Amino acid sequence: MVSLLYFLAVLAVLVISHEFGHFIFAKKNGIGVHEFGFGFPPRFLGVQFKKGNTKKWRLVWGNRELDDSDKDYGTVYSLNWLPLGGFVKIKGENGEEAQDKDSFAAKKFWQKSLVLCAGVMMNVLLAFVLLTIGYIVGLPQNLDNITDVSHVTDRRIEILQALPGKPAEAAGIMAGDVVVQVGDLQNPRLKEMQDYVDLHKTEQLLVRVKRADQIIEKKIQPAIYADTGKGGLGIAIAEIGTVKYSFFPALWEGVKATAWYLKEIIVSFGILLAGLFSGHGAGEAVSGPVGVAVMTGRVAKLGWIYLIQFAAMLSLNLAIFNILPIPALDGGRELFLVIAKLRGKAVSQKVEQIFHTVGFALLMLLVVYVTVRDLSNFKEVILNFIKRLI
Repeated sequence: MVSLLYFLAVLAVLVISHEFGHFIFAKKNGIGVHEFGFGFPPRFLGVQFKKGNTKKWRLVWGNRELDDSDKDYGTVYSLNWLPLGGFVKIKGENGEEAQDKDSFAAKKFWQKSLVLCAGVMMNVLLAFVLLTIGYIVGLPQNLDNITDVSHVTDRRIEILQALPGKPAEAAGIMAGDVVVQVGDLQNPRLKEMQDYVDLHKTEQLLVRVKRADQIIEKKIQPAIYADTGKGGLGIAIAEIGTVKYSFFPALWEGVKATAWYLKEIIVSFGILLAGLFSGHGAGEAVSGPVGVAVMTGRVAKLGWIYLIQFAAMLSLNLAIFNILPIPALDGGRELFLVIAKLRGKAVSQKVEQIFHTVGFALLMLLVVYVTVRDLSNFKEVILNFIKRLI
C-alpha cells in the first residue's frame, strides 16, 4: 500500500507539473482556460473566481458542464475522483471558438507552439530542480567520471556481480560486498584498484570486503584474461558515493546532470523506436504503469533522496515521450501546427481528430501490452500486495 501511495504521489507531481506548464503559458498568452484539474474526471468539487474580482468565488459541485451562466467566472480549479495526475482544458484547443480573441485557435503560431511545448519544458525544469535539490542535500551516484572527491562522502567500491567461474566467486565474494582493502590499498579508487590488481596479477592478493556489519578477508589469485593479458579478480564493480555541493555549484551540476540524462534518454528512445520499426518489439527494458509502480516502491525503500532522483528521471522520460511527433501527444499536435504553417492553412479538424484518436488508441494498446507483461514479470510482488490488502 505504501508503494502505491509513493507511486501516486510521484505521478501526481509529474503530471500536474506538466499540465501547469500548459496552464500558465496559456494564461500568459491571453488564452482562456476552462478548467485546471487535480486528478481525472468525474469532478468532485471545483472553485471559480469571478473575473476582475478574485475576492468573489463560488463552488462547483459534481460533474456538470459549464454553460453561459458561468461566463462571469474564470477557470474552474477542480478536485476529481481519479487521483492519477491532472488535466487542463484550454479554450479553443480543438479549433472551436476561433472568433474569440482568447481562443487558442485565434492565436499566432509561436504562441500556440509555446503552449503546446510548455508541459515538456516544465517537466525538464522539474527534473533540474529535483536534481539540484539532490546535489544540495547529497546525491548518491556513480563516481567513474569524478576526479575531485573533496565533495564526496561515503565513497566506496561496491561489487555488482561476482562473475561465474572467476577467482572472486570461488573465494566467496558476493554482489553487494563493499571493497575495504586490496593488497596494500585501503579504500581504493576504482582505476587505482584495477591498476594495482593488474600490476600484481602473479601474486595472491589480500582482499577485505564489508558485508553488512561483517568484515570478510580472503586471499585471491587474480586471473589473467587471454584477450587483454591483464589481471583481474572476476568482478563487476562500481565506485559510488554521495555527492554534495553548495547552492551555486549545485545549480550548475543540476544543469549538467539534466542535460546528460536528457541525452541518454533520447539515445534510449532512439534505440527503442528502432527496435519497434524493425519488428523487435518494445523490449524488456520498457515498463508500463505497473512496472513503474513496483520500481517506485523499491526505490522509495532506499530512501527519499533516491526517490527524488528517480522522479527526476521519470520527469525527463515524460518530457521526451510527450515531444515525440506521435498523434495524441503534445509533439503530435505541434506537428500539425508546423504542417499548417508550411501549407499556409490549417489541417482539417476532422482529419486531425481522426489522427489523434487513432494515435491514442495505438498508445493504449501499447500500454495494455506492456502492462500485461509487467503483470507477468511482477506477479509475485502483486500477489503479495493483494494478500496484504486482504
